[in-house]
Amino acid sequence: MQPVLTRTSWFRQPVPLPSSDLLITDPRFYALAIPALLITGISKGGFASGGGNLAVPAMALLVPAPQAAAITLPVLCLMDLAGLRAWWGRWNRREMGIIIPGGILGIVFGALAFGAMTDRMTKMMVGVITLAFLARSLWLARRGAAAEPARPSRWRGGFWSAVSGFTSTIAHAGGPPLAVYLYPLRLDRAQLAATTVVFFGTVNYIKLIPYAALGEFRLANLLTSLVLLPLAPIGVRLGVWLQRRISDKVFYRLIYSLLAITGVKLVWDGLGL
Repeated sequence: MQPVLTRTSWFRQPVPLPSSDLLITDPRFYALAIPALLITGISKGGFASGGGNLAVPAMALLVPAPQAAAITLPVLCLMDLAGLRAWWGRWNRREMGIIIPGGILGIVFGALAFGAMTDRMTKMMVGVITLAFLARSLWLARRGAAAEPARPSRWRGGFWSAVSGFTSTIAHAGGPPLAVYLYPLRLDRAQLAATTVVFFGTVNYIKLIPYAALGEFRLANLLTSLVLLPLAPIGVRLGVWLQRRISDKVFYRLIYSLLAITGVKLVWDGLGL
């Protein structure tokens, strides 16, 4: 028998989330999951890459955060194939040599913590990461770009990529920590996009191993992922299309507004208020 899926209500007691024996059937879940994954695909297409952090926080409003992460991972892996094809060979070799080992180390620690963290702990962590990313982005926007690019650092790159691998394993929220290291380097836009896409493509496929070992690929999760899978190529193509038609500034305003709402709600749930 499939386990009963639950969602965290505005109160402390969980309530049943409608599902069949095979997949989630609650229309509210898909009302959140579909736009969130489309935005993720758009970011994978190279347009406004920070938007990729919305998927798990949005889904985690209705299902446990680990389940939201498990449902999302196969869709992300398909998106990564399209992203890798678009950006192949354009990454920064020096930085890849720094951040890939750190990312793998972070995956190991994330896998060890995954089973030990409660749903409330995971929601709190994802919410805090989301709000911290927003606060940092707004602060950087107010103070303007640094006059000089930061210097590459194996220690800083290794640390932040390890944090990225950890948070990516827990909740696919690896974008903000990696941005802390990569953005100040002020790489060429195409090189930055390619480096980011290849890093997370590598990380996501490695993450399949611990997710499978931890039993997160239950039939209900996989079939729900299968229903959402067509969104992967649609989102990526939208990202490529939007690159030439809409400024990142407009898109980021929308994404940051949505992230603020979901981040506050997740912290609220994590505190059990």
